[in-house]
Formats: sequence, C-alpha cells, structure tokens
Amino acid sequence: MIACGEDDSIPKSYDVIVVGAGSMGMSAGYELAARGAKTLLIDAFDPPHPNGSHHGEPRLIRHAYHGGDSYVKMALRADERWLALEKETGQKLLERSGVLNMAETSFYNYEGRLDDARANGVQVELLSAAEINRRFPGVQLPDSFQGMYEPNAGYLYSERCVTTYKQQAIAAGAELLVNTFVTDIQATPSNVTVFTKDASYTAPQIIITVGAWFNMLSNHISLPIRAVRKVVGWFETNSAAFDAGVFPGFTWGGAAGGYYGFPSINGAGIKIGRHDTGIEWSPGEPIAPFGTYPEDEDDLRRALDAFVPGGAGKLLQSAVCKYEFTPDEDFIIDAHPEHANVLLAGGFSGHGFKFASVVGEILADQLEKKSTGYDLRLFELSRFAK
Repeated sequence: MIACGEDDSIPKSYDVIVVGAGSMGMSAGYELAARGAKTLLIDAFDPPHPNGSHHGEPRLIRHAYHGGDSYVKMALRADERWLALEKETGQKLLERSGVLNMAETSFYNYEGRLDDARANGVQVELLSAAEINRRFPGVQLPDSFQGMYEPNAGYLYSERCVTTYKQQAIAAGAELLVNTFVTDIQATPSNVTVFTKDASYTAPQIIITVGAWFNMLSNHISLPIRAVRKVVGWFETNSAAFDAGVFPGFTWGGAAGGYYGFPSINGAGIKIGRHDTGIEWSPGEPIAPFGTYPEDEDDLRRALDAFVPGGAGKLLQSAVCKYEFTPDEDFIIDAHPEHANVLLAGGFSGHGFKFASVVGEILADQLEKKSTGYDLRLFELSRFAK
C-alpha cells in the first residue's frame, strides 16, 4: 500500500507527476508535455548526473534482441524515436558503428535471436570466429566462438540524450524540480499526492521511475529490484583499428563472464564493462570508487586480453555506475498492484537505456489509455508471483 503523508500546505496541481527524471522519466516527461499535459518532473539530483545508470556514455543500441519479438519491435521503434529527436534538435545522439556480438558456443548461440530479427527486417549476419578475425583486425577469437553482426546497430551518447530530453521537456512546458527528494506518496483512485521536504504536489496520475533508488520507496511499493555497483574502464589501444568509425560496438561472453564495450572515441580508449556480477548497493550508502577492489580493473583487462589484446593497454579513465536487476532481467512496466493511476517503470537491468525513447512513449500512451502496439505482458509485475 502506498503510504499516507501529512502536509498542511495546499498542493500544487498537475495533470501528471513523474518521480525520477533520469533516462526513462525524462523521456516520458517530454512526451507528456509535448502532448499538452501539465507535467511535473521531480528528481533527487540534477540530471544528467553520476548517481544513476545513465552517465559515462555511450550506450549500445541493438535491434537483434534477446527476449523475443516485443524487444525487437521496441528496439526498432526506439531507434526511430532517437533519430526523430536528433532531427528535431540538431543534436547528434546515435552513431551507427555496427555491433559485433561474440559468444562461446558452449554457453550461447544466436539462432533464436536471428529468427526474431529477420522476421522484423533487421539486417544481421551470423559469423564464424575465423570470419570475425578476418573482417575485424585486432579481434583474436578461438574457433569455439561464434558471432552475430548488426551493421545498422551502434551506440547512443547517453548523457547527451538525457540533456536533450531535458531541454525539450522544459521547452514543451514541463516543470522540473531538481535536487528534490520525495519523502512520501499518497494515492487514492482519483488522485496522487507527492510530498517533498518543502512542498506537496498533486495529480490524477503519476509515473515512478527511480532506477536503482526504488528501495527508497519500499514503504510505497516493494519491487524485486536488486541494485548493484558496476564499473567501466577506458583502455589505451595500440592501433587505429580500434578507433570509432573503424571498430564496432561489441559484446563478448563465455566462461569468463559477459562483457560489452565500444571503440575508442576521440582517442578516449576502448571502453569495456562487465554485465554479470557486481556488488549489491543500497540507496543512501556510499559507493566505492573504481579500484577499491582488484577485480575492478583485472576483470576488464582479462576480457580484453582474451579477444582484443591490442586494446588492453594503460587504463586511461574509469567510472562507477549502477545496474538495477530484476530476477529475470526483463523490465517492469506496469501499474501499481493497488493503484491503477500509479505507473511503475524500473528494473532495466543494464540493457534498458536504448529503450528510453520508446519507454517514454509507452508510458504516455498507458496514461492516456491508448494501445501501445506492443505485447507488454513480459513486463508485468504478476510474473514474479508465478
């Protein structure tokens, strides 16, 4: 049950309130404001910021997606929406670098993903290790690996994306409260009131999308979301073969773990992060800086040594961010189980940023009781009860 709060002031009224103005929330706020809704966005920090999951750009965008047809359709629509935002603002947000996925065949194969991709018109190639080594100088894969290459995939400048949505949301009439913690939420069937330290705000409907900070709202809604500390590093390369415009974005996985990364952009070095593992983190706790644990650098360097040894030079820079995992790593996009006018969007599990543009559209459609055009049963809360 969402808890009640007490405030003697008269709440300021809106059509919709969005709690959490990171990637998903800012996209939704822009979409709602552009449709004419009087929209309030509230964030505990000032996005873009290093306290969530969107900083330390870039982020991969792929279309041949695991998880089935809904993910593929959403990825393609997200791509369209990012391009539309580029056209509208003149900001470069998406680079079509291609994305090369590499996996040890004893752990994973791409056959199922290929079927969904091709059924939706996604251009994709299945490659042997020998073909990958020939086509992508610098990659050294053993025969036990296989690859899937998407030439039209690439990466997004995540912080620039959030900034652009922020500017567009405000231009469309949305109000944005930054550095403002929500202290309480009260919901009735016809109204929701959001309390902060200094004021309260009310609207018929609300979206809660607070990323790794959902546990701060555990009195209001308990979601099976586990926040973990993640690290990424940028490593010096020994060849122009790893530069942006030449080398693709990539994923690499097998017995040693699952990794993702990007070419060297403007000499910054190859960026690599590990998708699996991570140290659990609770909102409000300090987060350990990069290098606190030996594996912060060792894991990343070991992966680079395994398939792109020429990209495993000196560590040039590093960053720490957060994932928020659901048990099955699928998203949560659903109404609160007791309050139909409270929409929840979370648990994007380290692979959600690319979908921010379409998730904002989906949330706005749901509030307006429109068909989203997607099968969203994959993201319902009821799946955890089963």
